[in-house]
Amino acid sequence: MGQMKSIQLPTVFNVATYFVDRHITEGRAERIAYECGDERVTFRQLFERVNRAGNALRNLGVRQEERVGLLLLDTPEFPYCFFGAIKIGAVPIPINTLLKPSEYEYILNDSRVRVLFVSESLLPQIQAIGQEKLRYLKTIVVFGNAPAGTESLQQLLDESSLQLEPEHTSKDDAAFWLYSSGSTGFPKGCVHLHHDMVVCAEFYAKDILQITENDRFFSVAKMFFAYGLGNGLYFSLSVGATSILWPGSPSPPNIFSVIEKHKPTLFFSVPSNYSTLLSYKREGGSDFDLSSVRYAVSAGEPLAATLYHRFRERFKVEILDAIGSTEALHMFIANRPGAVRPGSSGQIMPGYEARIVDENGNDLPDGEVGSLLIKGDSVCAYYWNQHEKTKETIEGHWIRTGDKYYRDPDGYYWYVGRNDDMMKVKGMWVSPIEIESVLMEHPMVQEAAAIGNADGNNLVKPAAYVVLKKDASNTPQLIEEIRQHVVDRLAAYKCPQVLEVVAELPKTATGKIQRYKLRQSASDATNIPAK
Repeated sequence: MGQMKSIQLPTVFNVATYFVDRHITEGRAERIAYECGDERVTFRQLFERVNRAGNALRNLGVRQEERVGLLLLDTPEFPYCFFGAIKIGAVPIPINTLLKPSEYEYILNDSRVRVLFVSESLLPQIQAIGQEKLRYLKTIVVFGNAPAGTESLQQLLDESSLQLEPEHTSKDDAAFWLYSSGSTGFPKGCVHLHHDMVVCAEFYAKDILQITENDRFFSVAKMFFAYGLGNGLYFSLSVGATSILWPGSPSPPNIFSVIEKHKPTLFFSVPSNYSTLLSYKREGGSDFDLSSVRYAVSAGEPLAATLYHRFRERFKVEILDAIGSTEALHMFIANRPGAVRPGSSGQIMPGYEARIVDENGNDLPDGEVGSLLIKGDSVCAYYWNQHEKTKETIEGHWIRTGDKYYRDPDGYYWYVGRNDDMMKVKGMWVSPIEIESVLMEHPMVQEAAAIGNADGNNLVKPAAYVVLKKDASNTPQLIEEIRQHVVDRLAAYKCPQVLEVVAELPKTATGKIQRYKLRQSASDATNIPAK
């Protein structure tokens, strides 16, 4: 094993000073930190507004280690509140902006958030819960028009001091939490420490993407999501570069117009969004101009080789696929520029180690499928209030990712599915990813999901669900043609016994296909009582 890279930080360390304050002393005060629409925020303005936000929280009675909720769209107010909380030693929790009131109720009570920052358009989701159900929440601060009973973020910032001394936190203090969606069940609060973001910026953004202060970052993945938090919030701050924020929806017209207007050099998205972008054409012939982009990055779920090739052919941009997790905060296995193996997650990054093990925890040789374990210094300390779950997932230095992988002789890692999505068909492992990739190669298929569906004898058979492209018509001939396309390319036991056309696939807020929901509805359909 090579020597694992590590980063030395002082014991007393407040990460807000590293990402924000440092730029003032290093002479970048007038450079642009964030662009959002027509708004430009310099590093000086960022520094001052972070200080104001921290003071505003103190004035609201927030103390060190107390949690602060951030239900904010991707605007510059997000970094102000995020780093303002961290600077006073409080613990911000970015919250998914796409949830339902019952999920917000769970997260706010589980984390005992006392102050919640919320974008005006999201306030109704919180009001729908009812104050009496939120046992800990004392103050709601609204970015936008603040109705009676809430505070105005703008007003609090205006009234708060520009001067703020950072709290003497430890590099191993809790800095922020992120809730991990998980494939099933309630979300889990991953407790991340002050040094974690520095580790990800060094080992991924600097080592792999070779970022400089001249880069311009644009992330389709929003900042509430671990992947988007790196791409959109702190990678740019690690070198004094510029990040482009987009609070709106990730529809192709929006995304292409942001790229053409703001000219990012690094573009971050997820496979389902790359697929949607590829299916979109401009009216009147000329294609979208992505020439400013030096690399596109993909994560969240595996990127099919066909998407890689189609995107590269059309836009002349290479997509670097990688895998990370909320628990690890960002990437740990990644494709390097110029060394991409399409369809693979890439190679282990410096600063991380990986093992592929069997059911008994024994290391497996190259080429054999097993469970992926990761070791690295950005991994969360534990799951909040989930002692058993923490022990099941984190084993000393190693964390179970829940993914099935194999490694090829060149050290590239190939994803085969989630531990709970893999199918044993006729005693053999079948990967839903493999079936989905073949389905996606058909010119009329926009998206695909495959699951294991138990028949009457409780034997698992693959079933597949496809979303057709806009110009495809759902005819028996087309279904037969798609079925034949799969039969021609896959071993018989891997071929879906059921092929169904659906309008859309169930997905998490971050765009991952929720195969368990497809399994649920399939099993409900199978278990219809006989009349």
